[in-house]
Amino acid sequence: MIVRIVNMHFRETSIGKFQNMFDAYKEQIRNQPGCSFLELYQDKDDSQRFYTYSYWEDEEALNTYRKSELFAKVWPQTKALFDEKPQANSVVKIHSLL
Repeated sequence: MIVRIVNMHFRETSIGKFQNMFDAYKEQIRNQPGCSFLELYQDKDDSQRFYTYSYWEDEEALNTYRKSELFAKVWPQTKALFDEKPQANSVVKIHSLL
């Protein structure tokens, strides 16, 4: 399993638009083959910073999403709202504490 963590900082005037976009597209992204989880979190100390956490079956599933029509639609809209370049990290789950 790959856990994808994306750290995004938006212009203050774009926060509402981003949240609306996320709500509009989250189920479509969650339903992509190989995606088992997608959630959005807002930083408690910086209201302009958000994090998406998603779980992907493997690198192939993540890459398939990146090449999809949905990603081609969502990414340009989201990219236009950033205040700074997002940071994306992929980690592989090794153990669970629970």
